[in-house]
Amino acid sequence: MTGPPNPPGERLSRLGWLDALRGIAALVVVFDHSSYFFLPEFRRELMPEFSTSRFGIMVFFLVSGYIIPASLERRGCVRTFWIGRVFRIYPLCVAAVTALLVLNLLGVAKLRTDLGSASTAVAHLTLFQELLGTPSVLLVLWTLSYEMAFYLLVVALFTVRRHERSAPVAVTLAVLAALSVAAGVTLPPSALSAAVGTGRLVALTAVALVIAVCCTSAASPRLRAFGGVLAGTLALVLVLFNGTVPVWEGLVILAVMFLGTVVHRAEHSRGSRRYAAGTAVVVVACAVGSAYGYGDGDHFTRRAWITAFLLAVLTFGAGLTLRDRRVPRALLVLGTISYSVYLLHPVLLTVADSTIGRWRQNSPVLEVAFFAVLLPLCVLSYRCVEAPGQAWGRRLARRRPNRHPGPSGTGASGADTDRIRWRASVPVPVCVPVRGAGTEPREHPSVNYPHRQGS
Repeated sequence: MTGPPNPPGERLSRLGWLDALRGIAALVVVFDHSSYFFLPEFRRELMPEFSTSRFGIMVFFLVSGYIIPASLERRGCVRTFWIGRVFRIYPLCVAAVTALLVLNLLGVAKLRTDLGSASTAVAHLTLFQELLGTPSVLLVLWTLSYEMAFYLLVVALFTVRRHERSAPVAVTLAVLAALSVAAGVTLPPSALSAAVGTGRLVALTAVALVIAVCCTSAASPRLRAFGGVLAGTLALVLVLFNGTVPVWEGLVILAVMFLGTVVHRAEHSRGSRRYAAGTAVVVVACAVGSAYGYGDGDHFTRRAWITAFLLAVLTFGAGLTLRDRRVPRALLVLGTISYSVYLLHPVLLTVADSTIGRWRQNSPVLEVAFFAVLLPLCVLSYRCVEAPGQAWGRRLARRRPNRHPGPSGTGASGADTDRIRWRASVPVPVCVPVRGAGTEPREHPSVNYPHRQGS
């Protein structure tokens, strides 16, 4: 991400640095998982010192926090936001899971969990499978559960007109994480599922999620507020009482995403930079303190987690500092296909496991060959699945007229939210008149960019 500044007239995305961060994070996550198969000796030496997977997902979470709430506020329309998220996430998810099922039938891949039961299938449809006591059919899908919780909290704040309070939310979540460790609060994984039953919890969550999405997209302010409260409550209950990671880490994940939002507000003159810096100090201190207090375990070393977390924050900060520099085209392309890289690499690893097996010694040649097969496959999946899915979402959003004119009028219905070509805003109707929404330049409707995500 080094190089000369962009020429004044050059039409490059001002968020190209986020493309670069997503691309780097995706490569690190893939390396973490593939090294288990092809570089086991190197992995055994590295993992106690540096958790590559945690580095990648924390970068992803910071990027999501930076852009997702801003995209909702630019549109000013919760309904359009949900349409965008659905057509961003689900097409490739469905394609990846379908490919895995077909490969399983052909005998060249093995499923991590059985999708035959109704509760497992419904849990995956909600994207909350990891927070519902149901193992993810793809290992990496667990982060989408926390992304979904973040979406619900962002929508909740937006509908009750507290969306500009990201800093207090981030600090509160981070402090609660530290206090939970100090107080010795520990819950077994999926504690709520064990108490009420997985099937029952999945059914209740699915119903609550449908109600929350429908109500937050309604025209009535009271229904929107009710839906927002329900959405926020659902997210917090699942993260606090039914996570598969420790309570403190679930809270830190949410705090990190809201920290990304705080940074975005400060960067666009919608908040004090000193305030944002103070928020970052508190979140980082609480996260590091929580990990240190949690101690070492069978599959967790605080040194590895803390190192990865601090490096992720520094990497995001470096990207922000160098945001006006020219971004190498290779990183832009990699960022564009990062969602495909993230979702498809476990499918390819499953095939490799069933065919050539796992190696006991390092094999750099196989590691390089794995990337050589994966990346072209991801370019193809982006062109054939992701881009058409995004286009369908935009067309659907345009066919649903906005009936509630807003005060500033800059909602971009159906436009892509993650890769933006900034330009002067043009007054158009927005769905929900909310103070502070729609005050930034709108997106260029022709730009495609994949959802990120996580690890």
